[in-house]
Amino acid sequence: MAKDFYEVLGVSKTATKEDIKKAYRKLARKWHPDINPGDKSAEQTFKEISGAYDCLGNEEKRKLYDEFGEDGLKSGFDAENARQYRDWGAGGQQGETAARDFGRYHSYEDIFGDLFGFQGQGTGFESPVSAKGRDMEYEMSVDLVSALKGFETEIALNLAKPCSACHGAGTDIHTQPVSCPSCKGSGRVNVAEGPLHFTKTCPQCGGRGATGKICPQCGGTGRSSQTERIKVNIPKGVKEGSRVRVSGKGEPGFNGGESGDLYLIIRLKPHPFLERKGDDLTMDIPITVYEAMAGGAITVPTLEGQVKVKIPPKSQNGRVLKLKEKGADNTKTGKKGNLLIRLIIKVPETDDQEMLDLVKRTESLYKTDVRSGIQI
Repeated sequence: MAKDFYEVLGVSKTATKEDIKKAYRKLARKWHPDINPGDKSAEQTFKEISGAYDCLGNEEKRKLYDEFGEDGLKSGFDAENARQYRDWGAGGQQGETAARDFGRYHSYEDIFGDLFGFQGQGTGFESPVSAKGRDMEYEMSVDLVSALKGFETEIALNLAKPCSACHGAGTDIHTQPVSCPSCKGSGRVNVAEGPLHFTKTCPQCGGRGATGKICPQCGGTGRSSQTERIKVNIPKGVKEGSRVRVSGKGEPGFNGGESGDLYLIIRLKPHPFLERKGDDLTMDIPITVYEAMAGGAITVPTLEGQVKVKIPPKSQNGRVLKLKEKGADNTKTGKKGNLLIRLIIKVPETDDQEMLDLVKRTESLYKTDVRSGIQI
């Protein structure tokens, strides 16, 4: 049984976006593979945490998850059409079975094609013709640093391919196809479901408009599912929701048409210390009490390696220093943002009396009450 995403992150269903992000970062710091090298259990826990955040950290996906569960996150799921059909079912005697009736159709296009005035590519024509296959979407989780730097990777996908035996026809190539008696060669049949009247793909010929002896290899579908490893290049600077196109890796075409395209939808995993805001990056950098008072040079990590940063004397907690052009690349303009480092004064965690006596002597250095002027 799938785990509830809210339970995985330890938050309530009314948690704010900020609450969810804080919960994820806390758990990520604890279970990250870099913190637990070689621990398979920790690695699996981290994957579950990341998966839960991928959903709940995205407002659109969270709404779908809250309404439809994990089914609402599947590629191609049409929430609006699902609501229309569900609401119709809830209003009549068929309310108890309306939800499960979805499974009888190939897609929501089959149910709502005529009702909403659209029809899928490769269907809804008077006579079968070649048509380009549908585009596909695949959500790809990417850690923030990899997205900022760009990378090449290989992904494994189960893709529908034309049957190698019948070349997508669905019929035995050694027999002569004949016009389908159910749809009269159109590839579509009329269906009445309660108050709805629409057309759907002909179940007898699969929308091809012709029938014959079923291909023994694909069972008449004209397609076979194959695992394919695809090399993809993710450009540097991609953001949450960026679409990366992979040409010709979508669904196969209909009746010899070209394949559709595959679109990789980028879903960013939050970094424990780094955050992107527009093209700028922000990062909290701890400094000592002495460094805050006296100033000095410290080493700060950036996407391009370690750099020296000068801390001005008398720096207050929360002071922001800007490192120009050390931020994210803008994929459209090619320009780079800035890296904004926020200084966080780290107080020693000690009960040493000598240390406390030294700090107490600094009280006389304050010229005014540090809380003067604070009012509500």
